[in-house]
Amino acid sequence: MGINLAKMKEKLDALENRGQKKSVFWRPEDGEQTIRIVPTADGDPFKEFWFHYNLGKNAGFLSPKKNFGEEDPLNDFVRSLYKDGSEESVKMAKNLSARQRFFAPVVVRGEEDQGVRLWGFGKMAYRELLGLVLNPEYGDITDVTEGTDLTIQYGKPPGAQFPQTSITPRRKPSPLASSEAEISAFLDQIPDFTEVFERKTPQQVQNMLDEFLLGESDAEEMSAETTKYNGTQSSIDQAFNELMG
Repeated sequence: MGINLAKMKEKLDALENRGQKKSVFWRPEDGEQTIRIVPTADGDPFKEFWFHYNLGKNAGFLSPKKNFGEEDPLNDFVRSLYKDGSEESVKMAKNLSARQRFFAPVVVRGEEDQGVRLWGFGKMAYRELLGLVLNPEYGDITDVTEGTDLTIQYGKPPGAQFPQTSITPRRKPSPLASSEAEISAFLDQIPDFTEVFERKTPQQVQNMLDEFLLGESDAEEMSAETTKYNGTQSSIDQAFNELMG
């Protein structure tokens, strides 16, 4: 009896992947991929969250105000920027304002071994997905036995500034997986939406805001020193000084 090469490959793959944590998130790559949205126990696979971005080097984080109705120093700061009304203040306010993102649990065809992951998308893709859900021709696209796979076309068209996502349902329904055991396994793998995002306290947000403003202040001071050699002060320096004064 010869050696089982397939078995040996499985052992090698397991060895190389040991200790590597699989990402709970999925994002489409350029080109075409096929996914299946996995149904959730509450009947709503689409979850909405609000995130703050662009606060210095900090990664995006959940807005305490928008998501939980809590005190939010950054939200208060953004409101004060809009109230100030200057061009620079409004520009900063737009960059720091909370932005809406949507997430759904999906299985990526050809990558079923990665399990169920969360796909994050914007409002345009969300509107398109809701249109499919409400289209009686497709029924329940998340049904585990007669649902519909979705072809995702992702990329930046010629001349476009940002990548775009198009969603096309497959013509024929199909099961989520080939056996009831695999279907049950996928349903058990859905990440807990309440645990995948770190929740910042108001004090943590205040600390990040303080660090951000300190960095902005240092940068503006350097810019001011440079322009003073010409006996002038830039409009950016003036706007920031008025804001912080």
